[in-house]
Amino acid sequence: MSENKFVQVAINLPLNDVFDYSVPQALQPLVKIGKRVWISFGNRTIVGFIVGISASTAITRIKEIKSVIDKEPILSSEILELTRWIADYYLCSWGEAIDAAIAMPFKKGKTSIKPRLASQLMPGIDYEKKVVKNILTSYQTKALLQLNQSIVKREFNVFLLHGITASGKTEVYFGAIEQTLKQGRDVLVFIPEIALTPQTVQWFTEKFGKEKIALVHSRLSAGEKFIQWQRIKSGQAKIVIGPRSAIFSPLKNLGLIVVDEEHENTYKQEDTPRYHLINTAIKRAQIAQATVILGSATPSLESNYAAKKGDFELIELPERIKGSELPQVQIVDMSNQSTRFKRLPILSKVLEDNISRCLKNKEQIIIFLNRRGFSTFVNCNKCGYVLQCPKCNLSLVYHSDKKCLVCHHCSYMQQAVQICPKCSGSSINYLGTGTQKVESELSRIFPLARIARMDSDSMRKKTAHFEALDDFKNKKIDILVGTQMLAKGLDFPNVTLVGVISADISLNLPDFRASERTFSLLTQVAGRAGRGKIAGKVIIQTYTPDHYAIECAINHDYKVFYEKELLFRKQLNLPPFSHLISIVLRSKEEKAVISAAENLGQKLMLKIKGLEISMIGPMPMPIYKLKGYFRCGLILNTADILNTNKLIKELLKDNKLPSKIKLAIDVDPRMVI
Repeated sequence: MSENKFVQVAINLPLNDVFDYSVPQALQPLVKIGKRVWISFGNRTIVGFIVGISASTAITRIKEIKSVIDKEPILSSEILELTRWIADYYLCSWGEAIDAAIAMPFKKGKTSIKPRLASQLMPGIDYEKKVVKNILTSYQTKALLQLNQSIVKREFNVFLLHGITASGKTEVYFGAIEQTLKQGRDVLVFIPEIALTPQTVQWFTEKFGKEKIALVHSRLSAGEKFIQWQRIKSGQAKIVIGPRSAIFSPLKNLGLIVVDEEHENTYKQEDTPRYHLINTAIKRAQIAQATVILGSATPSLESNYAAKKGDFELIELPERIKGSELPQVQIVDMSNQSTRFKRLPILSKVLEDNISRCLKNKEQIIIFLNRRGFSTFVNCNKCGYVLQCPKCNLSLVYHSDKKCLVCHHCSYMQQAVQICPKCSGSSINYLGTGTQKVESELSRIFPLARIARMDSDSMRKKTAHFEALDDFKNKKIDILVGTQMLAKGLDFPNVTLVGVISADISLNLPDFRASERTFSLLTQVAGRAGRGKIAGKVIIQTYTPDHYAIECAINHDYKVFYEKELLFRKQLNLPPFSHLISIVLRSKEEKAVISAAENLGQKLMLKIKGLEISMIGPMPMPIYKLKGYFRCGLILNTADILNTNKLIKELLKDNKLPSKIKLAIDVDPRMVI
């Protein structure tokens, strides 16, 4: 008779414990760590993840598992260790972290999905391998030598590759990947936007062949995701390319992680578990004894500070390849433009003239505005009423293509109005500028130009990114208008002009990272110009030309910006000198959330008394009402993140919140809204 067997099971619920279950005799040969099981929890039958097996338990009345779902474990020991760390650092349950790590086809107890196009390795992508030998610059050669030493030794190291735009970071990545493959190890490559996928995958498939590459992103169907997962787990795919969720790819012998555009905010997960890719990638590399390359023309302050301290190794590429010069940047002070026109123009005369010149010379243009829609708010000129979303205390945005008003946070939609809902007046103004209005204005001024728009509204079709960038590459588009998805990574040699409609949008956000975001965005978008034989030009329209973030971007001066911004952060004890933890409570009842936030704040103050932890709040969040919920929050500032996390866990365990209150904790938030 075999011994009793018990399993420790994690579940996808916000509960910080794992749960013991007994294993029936018939199922004992089937249980293994990393498999899923059906369990009874409360009055429901749900999926659980086996994270431990033992011969005894302290639980007296114990339930049995109902069945074992998987033939083989779908979670490796490496992924289990990584998700355990995510749960501890980002204050979620182990089950929530594991659920984020399993591929979509395995959600809700499924074991497979039948794909429609089982033969397609990478849907929508059909590039062949090419033999192209690029001659590396002395800086690239030196960088690669340093990286390859770490890869050959199979050491855990983190390198910050700081290379100006068009300095050839991708060629350095290629060299490091080749060395990793020679060692018989696997590679993870991260890109911040799906919009970058077509160009990135083309470069990688032409270099390494599509048989070695797996592509993972949210636009794939469940069947397509299942094909990719199988190819990765079987070892057929040696290079995985994708956004942040690709960190959980089931590679068996990880040797290298490349994070391109490492400064990007899209690497932070907004929902539970709220992990940041950089920290998580470093942890996975540490577990696997792999090398990490963080690449950027504008590294985040945190990464650059870590390099200065010696936690990361800094590698610099200070020159553009092929001898091309950084583009000339011209500032247009828009406060002077209003005196020359009856209404403030969208395009300054300088930008308009330069677009005209480029079109005449058959050169291409990128116009950047980080705001979607046509008009960004609608108000009544008579009574001043601003049309807001009924679920959020935010202005509705007018979209001209659908003739409707949309909330960009909860997707609420209503028909456009001509009569004020408050005073019944007819003086309705559609104000502010979004990408749709810019596209419309360009079409009016340049009726013969071929214009396309690239934002999340126009890119809803699954293959839209591929088609738009392919058309632009093949010079079927003269002017490409878009949001931040155009600001990074794209390489089109015929683009000689980049126009920034408003540099102040990101600068005016109530966020201590506003200056860093603005500098990074402007530097990155400027880097799209002049990547070919013709010199590039960038025109930035702004109301604050003297702001140091804009001045440093004009001069492509990262060092001066970094020093000024670091001084500001140090004076206020903000990251990278500390860690922030945002705690947000929300409820559909306003009084209930205010009371709960005040109560939690009082208990937190008692808990942190005498410790080097400061607290702001409780206070209404900047967006006080969101998706029908009233929101109050607290922000903790601490140098000792792990001990502060333990303290918060203890407090929440001892003080249960009312059921009508929802809680969200964000460790190292990128923006507190």
